[in-house]
Amino acid sequence: MGIDSIHQTAIKAFVFDVFGTVVDWRSGVAREAQPFLQRHAPNLDASDFADAWRREYSPAMEEVRSGRRAYVRLDVLHRENLVKVLARFGIANVPEPEIDELNLAWHRLDPWPDAVDALRRLKARFIIAPLSNGNIRLMVDIAKRAGLPWDAILGAEVVRAYKPSPLVYSETAEILGIAPRELCLVAAHNNDLAAARRVGLRTAFVVRPTEHGPRQTSDLKADEAWDFIVDDLHELATQLGCAR
Repeated sequence: MGIDSIHQTAIKAFVFDVFGTVVDWRSGVAREAQPFLQRHAPNLDASDFADAWRREYSPAMEEVRSGRRAYVRLDVLHRENLVKVLARFGIANVPEPEIDELNLAWHRLDPWPDAVDALRRLKARFIIAPLSNGNIRLMVDIAKRAGLPWDAILGAEVVRAYKPSPLVYSETAEILGIAPRELCLVAAHNNDLAAARRVGLRTAFVVRPTEHGPRQTSDLKADEAWDFIVDDLHELATQLGCAR
């Protein structure tokens, strides 16, 4: 997309998927789980454990999205999912404080190498904020640890709905006081971008080919002609004319 086309879009804010797009959840959860597993399941691979925990993510949110369950924040779902995964692996008799502590693994994730500096570049010209299914405290803790320079914390808990529910995207534009076409979602997941586009948001795909580890098979390329398709967030900032 050329600079003239970019100006025509009149984008005023960029919001970001966080898990997988801005931070490396798999490595972080595996790292945080390793000491726990050494105590309780020393033969269990920490990355396999992280993957199993993550597989419960979408089904748990679907209970809320479908209306079968009232909204609860992601920290609650993560802990319930953790208890399920512990049982599945036969890990029993874990003290409740240990489970609570392990659940905080999601609060201590590292950013991808390009994320912090590229976000600072974008922040100089645009409003930037997370648009994550993570709850507010979760997003704050990740941001403070990683140095993510958000202007605001937005996302699921603010609107009390989970992506890809249309309300998450449309209400975020409303909260920012802008039209949907003036808001761009940045994500490494085609389904997230498709949902955002359906309610009028601009879209930016960034490839994260190792989000799910070395054998990742999903989201290795853009499935549609998104407004921006980039290899990392610095490329996005450069296309938008943001200074280094």
